[in-house]
Amino acid sequence: MASTSPEPAATETGDSVKIRRLEVADRERGFLSLLSQLSSCPDLTESEFAACFADLAALGDDHVILVAEDPAAAPERRILSTGCLFVERKFLRGGGKVGHVEDVVVDAAARGRGLGLRVVRRLVEMAKEAGCYKVILDCTPELRAYYAKCGFVEKGVQMAVYF
Repeated sequence: MASTSPEPAATETGDSVKIRRLEVADRERGFLSLLSQLSSCPDLTESEFAACFADLAALGDDHVILVAEDPAAAPERRILSTGCLFVERKFLRGGGKVGHVEDVVVDAAARGRGLGLRVVRRLVEMAKEAGCYKVILDCTPELRAYYAKCGFVEKGVQMAVYF
């Protein structure tokens, strides 16, 4: 899913934050501690993280994790936001594709800067470029207005079974 419209340069957005794909080195840049602000995320050893990263990377453009990185920040807190796009292939709609946005979180100290909005919009753009006919996500009721700002509309009811 190569982008036809690159992320705006830092001078265009007024800060040094850039949106890019997850790298193995992001473990050391606070990626797992950032995810733990969203849900349970036990620390992984370097080798466990690398193995998980390799498994996800093998899915290619059907599973993309983006991060918002501030190169000027302290090394342990460089990853300020993240989000994931999973592309589901279907038989419906003539073999269509659906994009699922997952695991969106912004570091508590960096909220209010529009980083989550930038990550989500980029993920939606990538889904469109991949030929998805829709993009869906699940969120808590408190985040409805936030995702509406990102262009989402409420549709249906989410159900889940946890193991």
